[in-house]
Amino acid sequence: MTDAISASQATEVDNAPTDYTDYQPEEITKKDVALAWLRFYFADEIPHCFDKYLAPALTWALMPILQKLYKRKEDLAAAYQRHLLFFNTAIAWGGGTITGITAALETARAKELTSGLPVTVDDDLIYNTKAGLMGALAGIGDSIDSGTVQYIFIAIALPWAQAGSAVGALFPFIAFSLYQLVIGYYFAQLGFSLGRSAANEIVGSKMQGIIDGLSILGLFMMGILAASYVKVASPLAFNISGKDFVIQDILDSILPGLLPLVTVGGVYLYFVKKGLNVTKALLGLTVILGVLAAIGIL
Repeated sequence: MTDAISASQATEVDNAPTDYTDYQPEEITKKDVALAWLRFYFADEIPHCFDKYLAPALTWALMPILQKLYKRKEDLAAAYQRHLLFFNTAIAWGGGTITGITAALETARAKELTSGLPVTVDDDLIYNTKAGLMGALAGIGDSIDSGTVQYIFIAIALPWAQAGSAVGALFPFIAFSLYQLVIGYYFAQLGFSLGRSAANEIVGSKMQGIIDGLSILGLFMMGILAASYVKVASPLAFNISGKDFVIQDILDSILPGLLPLVTVGGVYLYFVKKGLNVTKALLGLTVILGVLAAIGIL
């Protein structure tokens, strides 16, 4: 009988509300968010694993913030586990934004937990917010950063590289890294200040205008690169009735750079029809140009 009473009392103690008087969270500042972003930026792909992808990097990035918010070991351990679920996104557009939003959600959760109010910011809300944003923001980040911005930096550096300057090789990497560092910091602070509504700002009309502008600029840069650095010419020449006809001169009079344009357009159509298989495209282009050169057409 005594053992039964003791077990019942122990259960009541275990289920009793925790007194959080001595476990109040510290204030999270912009400096804390900046540190979290820097930690994610430098750890992004380092702990990459098959089942969690970038989740260990995000957890490590948030650790200083979580340690300021959760003073009980049980709550802190639960927070760590909460962020070790699958996570994958673009480093700046997704990683920066979600780092800030997650910091805001965890701050709200910690305040609810220690105030005795019902916890509305639960595990599902935090993870579903990350899961809902990581794919959409990754799509934007990949198309803008990997598909446009980095090629703008490459186009800027190509003349330096052709001139034999080491700056031409280093500039794209340094400039692109600094670009991602800066915009990731901006998105992290935006995410923390606006919470989940930050995503609306990123995909809103104002940002969409910037994205469209960058896409147009990227198309211009691709055209400039194709015209300047794709060298395709024809040596064909005919003599008819004592008059020389040089095919390349005729083509240049119609549209300068026509053959490079046709070459780039052909590769583009191949990618549209067959998918982005760069290796096959390079091999096929090498064979085609080699055959045309061997028979004297190009």
